[in-house]
Amino acid sequence: MAGFFSRLKEGLTKTRNNIVHGIDSVFSGFSSIDEEFYEELEEILIMGDIGVNATGDILERLRRQVKENHLKEPQECKSFLIESIKEQMKVEETAYDFEHQQSIVMVIGVNGVGKTTSVGKLAGLLKAQGRKVLIAAADTYRAAACEQLTEWANRAGVDIIAGAQGADPSSVVFDAVSAAKARHTDVLICDTAGRLHNKRNLMEELKKMNRIIDREFPDAYRENLIVLDGTTGQNALNQAREFGETAKLTGIILTKMDGTSKGGIAVAIQSELNIPVKYIGVGEKLDDLQKFDPEQFVNALFDVDEKR
Repeated sequence: MAGFFSRLKEGLTKTRNNIVHGIDSVFSGFSSIDEEFYEELEEILIMGDIGVNATGDILERLRRQVKENHLKEPQECKSFLIESIKEQMKVEETAYDFEHQQSIVMVIGVNGVGKTTSVGKLAGLLKAQGRKVLIAAADTYRAAACEQLTEWANRAGVDIIAGAQGADPSSVVFDAVSAAKARHTDVLICDTAGRLHNKRNLMEELKKMNRIIDREFPDAYRENLIVLDGTTGQNALNQAREFGETAKLTGIILTKMDGTSKGGIAVAIQSELNIPVKYIGVGEKLDDLQKFDPEQFVNALFDVDEKR
């Protein structure tokens, strides 16, 4: 994981320049912790894509700690601010229950966010944990989607169920569920078409797939992961809201975190939507998707060396 931490740290450089330098200038520019200090801090956090809700919670916690610890110097409360952000992003232990049960994971999101590659990387991650994984290529619209996914399945060393281009995605899901039961698969991961969140018929199709899974494999543990592109900032939030109306989202895969100045969105998403970021991607290699670790993420963001 040390290699991943340094990649994450490097990937968050632009975000660090966007947020952390601003925060540092507030800490060094104020001689006392007053209302103006908090206002300035609030502005930098909101401008850094951390979001209004999350910023409010972070500052409320910070104010409380400043009082409790009788802090007077702005510099003294920097470590408390960092801890407050980590607290805001905590992922519950139960978030990864699906990894240890017979489960079906639906992976959804708009085109271009890195959905297909995330499916391949997640398959690789689970396979490395000793799980028996099967992929369903239910994105039957995009010509290259199936070939791309087959390539990722080969890289990860897992089986794939695919249909012809233009086939009914629900029939692919039906075949994949039947195969998963017959082969005693641990985790079935379904790649779905990159739905534009305003296309009603595609949303209906997503509901249809869910109904098939409910009917054919009612005992399977269900996980609905939405893939969001870290570079799109607030737009990612809107996408998640739209999809949340159709599918009960249980987690987020945040991609393209290398090279974005909007990495603060990771904090906002969790706070605004109450859906945890479960995985984070910082590159193109198979092992460039890892479980999200708030401690590690905030340390990388603030350039704090990892205490591990």
